[in-house]
Amino acid sequence: MSNDTSNQMWGGRFSAGVDAIMEAINASIDYDKRMAAQDIEGSRAHAAMLAAAGIVTDSDAEAMREGLLTVLSEIEGGTFEFSAALEDIHMNVEARLKALIGAPAGRLHTGRSRNDQVATDFRLWVRDQMDAAIEGLEALQRAFLGQAEAGADWVMPGFTHLQTAQPVTWGHHMMAYVEMLGRDVSRFRDARARMNECPLGAAALAGTSFPIDRDMTADALGFDRPAANSLDAVSDRDFALEFLSCASICAMHLSRFSEELVIWSSAQFRFVTLSDSFSTGSSIMPQKKNPDAAELIRAKIGRIFGANVALMTVMKGLPLAYSKDMQEDKEQTFDAADNLMLALAAMEGMVRDMSANRESLAAAAGNGFSTATDLADWCVRVLNMPFREAHHVTGSLVAMAEEKGCDLPDLSLAEMQKVNGEITGDVFSVLTVENSVASRTSYGGTAPGEVRKQIARWKEKLV
Repeated sequence: MSNDTSNQMWGGRFSAGVDAIMEAINASIDYDKRMAAQDIEGSRAHAAMLAAAGIVTDSDAEAMREGLLTVLSEIEGGTFEFSAALEDIHMNVEARLKALIGAPAGRLHTGRSRNDQVATDFRLWVRDQMDAAIEGLEALQRAFLGQAEAGADWVMPGFTHLQTAQPVTWGHHMMAYVEMLGRDVSRFRDARARMNECPLGAAALAGTSFPIDRDMTADALGFDRPAANSLDAVSDRDFALEFLSCASICAMHLSRFSEELVIWSSAQFRFVTLSDSFSTGSSIMPQKKNPDAAELIRAKIGRIFGANVALMTVMKGLPLAYSKDMQEDKEQTFDAADNLMLALAAMEGMVRDMSANRESLAAAAGNGFSTATDLADWCVRVLNMPFREAHHVTGSLVAMAEEKGCDLPDLSLAEMQKVNGEITGDVFSVLTVENSVASRTSYGGTAPGEVRKQIARWKEKLV
């Protein structure tokens, strides 16, 4: 096929023909240049090890290490010219190093391959993202703790099926998210510990005949140990999959609270007011204040879920060891990490700045027969009724109140005694939402005292 025919088939994007198409599909520099700092860190550690093992001279190793710092400063300063023809960050750095220091640059690749090099770079990059995610999560936990502490005894409705269930406290609801985010932190920490093995020195797939010191490079790069199998070292992307899995679960938690914020900030609920910094207006309706940041977090989560599925799909059919398919491991991981960090920062800002409407929360807490369970428990505790009978009595009283268009505390004692003559005036002591929440003193319950215990525990953990 002539170049002219090829150009007509592929269109103007690939005006240079088949060579341009191959370059475009093969090159990864447009996105893997994000790993420049990790690539140079790994190369500097490798150069030092080569000298220590007597594989290269000290002067050559020093020239490599200094030259690599120059390359890094050019990249960070925005003066480095990346080339798609050189395919990836590794070859771009090496080519520039050769231009700077000459022949010693050619010795840098002794005892390694791009396969173990990229596995090391990517592992270092993901490890940094795990650390950043943990930091972002703990900042968000502190924001929730601040809200919980301010409203530890504020009553609000608790929901199941988004229907009023029982009264809870604002502090208790906020602390639920502190617990969720705490599990997210532990997942990232577990994954980080598991992935902290160094692939460098595995070379292409079989190791190397040079007398390298893999413990030295692992230690220099902050890894716990070198990876124990060279085939596994270059073909493993479990660490990226675990990062994406942890990110997906975390993102799901953020999405759940985003949904609550969208509901709570509506005119129908008025539970919270979001700050102007995280809201927008309408182009046509002047009264609107839209919870756009919450909605965007809720939507961006799909990209994180998608990245997890995409990388699973890339990896599922690959034989050992390295395949070019694995070049597709980075773009979605980079995108997921960016969106997770953005979502964490936006959520932390929203939670820190939002104002809970105590009056609206309290008014809603008493609606929907929210103290019905307290009434049933009173019948069991005071009248010694079997719970199923107490449930039936309470249901009959709810039906009576519903027919009258009132709530349970508004029924008279005489009306209640029509359903069960043993009911006494003491029953009204459990029908206020304040008494309801105060009675839930079991460990992890919504009573303000229990909530404050959990706040204190978490404040100590997050010091």
